This record gives sequence, C-alpha cells and structure tokens, in this order.
Amino acid sequence: MSGPLEGIKVVEMAGIGPGPFCAMMLADMGADVVRVTRPGDAPFGPANCDVNSRGKRTLVVDLKSSEGVAQVLALIENADVLVEGFRPGVMERLGLGPEVCLQRNPRLVFGRMTGWGQFGPLSHAAGHDLNYIALSGMLGAMGRHGEPPAPPLNLVGDYGGGAMMLAFGIACALVEASASGQGQVIDAAMTDGTALLGSLFYGMKGHGAWSARRGSNFLDGSAHFYDTYECADGKYVAIGSIEPQFYAQLLEALGLADDPAFARQQDKRQWPELKRRVAAVIATRTRADWVARMEGTDICFAPVLDMDEAPLHPHNVARRTFIEIDGVTQPAPAPRFSRTVPEVRHAPGQPHIDLAELLSQWQPEAS
Repeated sequence: MSGPLEGIKVVEMAGIGPGPFCAMMLADMGADVVRVTRPGDAPFGPANCDVNSRGKRTLVVDLKSSEGVAQVLALIENADVLVEGFRPGVMERLGLGPEVCLQRNPRLVFGRMTGWGQFGPLSHAAGHDLNYIALSGMLGAMGRHGEPPAPPLNLVGDYGGGAMMLAFGIACALVEASASGQGQVIDAAMTDGTALLGSLFYGMKGHGAWSARRGSNFLDGSAHFYDTYECADGKYVAIGSIEPQFYAQLLEALGLADDPAFARQQDKRQWPELKRRVAAVIATRTRADWVARMEGTDICFAPVLDMDEAPLHPHNVARRTFIEIDGVTQPAPAPRFSRTVPEVRHAPGQPHIDLAELLSQWQPEAS
C-alpha cells in the first residue's frame, strides 16, 4: 500500500487555492486523484512549480459541451469523492450538481469548497481568504496594537479553515459511507472553518482571559515572553516561554534571572518595558549565537527561518519535512503513518490521461 487512502478514487474539478490543496492532501495519502481541467487551462507558473497538482493525473474535458458533461458523469459513476470549489450554483448549471451526481453514484462524497458557504446572505458574493477570515473574528485578533490587522498569508482561511476542513469532512464522510453505503454533500465554508480554528480564543474570551483589543494578549505578541526579536545581524528568533519553568530558563539565558522586575511574569502593566529590555539583550548577539545558546532547551525557542533556510535545518532534514520533485523543493506529505506510508506518485503537471484508459482502470473489480 502507498498511503491510508490507497484505492480511493477522487475527481477534482480544477480550480485555484484551497480546492487543489485539499485534493493534493488526498493524493498525498494515496488516493487516485484525477483533475478535470478545461481545454487551454494552464498552471500558475511553470508546471513543475504547481505543487498543489502533485500526485494527480489530468483529464482535459470541455465542460461547455454535453459530451464533456457526459464524460465527467461517466467518471463520477465509479468515483468515491468529488471535490469542487466553484461559486454556489455553478456545478448545477453545468449539469453536475449533487442531485445529478448522487443519482448516478449514491455512494459519492460530494465535497464543496467556498468562502462564504452554499447558503447565507453573502453566499454568491466574490471574496478571498482575507475577507473570509475577517468575518470570522480571527483577522481582527492578529497584529500589533495600534496597527492594522496583519494578513497571515493564506494559511488561515484558504488552507486551514478551508482545504483542511474539507479534507477532514471527506475522510469522515468516507468512513460513514463505508457503513451506510450512502454518500452525502459536504458544505465547507472558510468562514465556518476559520471560526472553528478560533475555538480556543472564543473560549478564553468567554471567561475573561482574552481581550478583543488586538495586541494585548499573551499569544498575540504583547507579552515579552512570547514574541519574535531581532538579533544583531538583522535576523530574528521566536521565543515562547509561557510556562514558569520555561520562563525561568529564558531569564537565565538572557542574564536576567536576578532582576526583580522580571519576577512578575504575568503583570501586563510591565510587559512593554520588559519587552524593550528583552529586545535590547537579544540585539547584542547574532541569531547563530542565540541558536547555540537556546536551541534544543526547554526555553521554547526557534530561529525564524526563511523559505531558503527552512529545508536545510537539521531537524527538518532528519524528518524529511521537505522533498524535492523536478528541481522544486516543497513540503513532504504529512502526517506520518507507521504502516501505510504515503509517497508522491506523480510530479506536478504529469501525466495526462484519456477517458477510455481511465474508465478501464476505475471499473469496479468483479466479485
């Protein structure tokens, strides 16, 4: 076997962002993912850099023709999962909506990925990751006090609250379908998923341990013991010494263990001044110096690496956190499995396949 989803057949309606990433996760875990693209569709940049297409095969179909729709339905008939990320109603207008597909294949797990969801006042509006996480309350919690909220790349909405939630939903629905013999529709909205990612913070706010005032909480960069600091060489380190025993080791490493001002770790009134003093100490040495002094201890320390440095760090090298495919360094499949070890079957952009060959491969085995 090659991954825990070996034998699962997935149809991905080609799109951008979280849909392809979700399907890539399924492919990484061993699923046979066929990406249905339209004639003339091209990857964003060179094909070997389209990391989200790795492990997949590609079928080119003209979805504007009745013949093309019939081809997709023939494929769906033997599929386990369909992944689509169009606006609500697009698949229905193509003649490939859930009702049609589930009638053709009652066991199908029909995964739908949108920003706002399949229903609600905003469901048909355009949007991007930043808009969806803004509505969840999470964007407003990110950034420094007195500064605008800081966009966290597309990690929170598109990939955390969107693609990974859909992949989790698909896995759940596959387990249920194996018992019931029935498929179902998954409505994965990034607004919902991002709100769910914020469960801890909503819970903390509920009992008064979290303030809606950005940049005033111990996990948002306000505390002197949980932030990033610039070193003498202009590089940065990340320190997260929350627990008292870890905090004590931090003060020892900084030469501040005997300073009474630092004894009141949780006194928020002191945090700005204590942060200034910690920053002044860290600025006296290079990042390499602090790595030599702190890395591997219980201080809760790490150097802030860029994307050139991260694949070369000894810990990432030891765990093979990054792999190289066709000359492109990229994150390896995750998480790890002890028995059904995943591997990437195809390089990004390869290979294309014709419908007849695919249907012959996807025919159910005779009992």
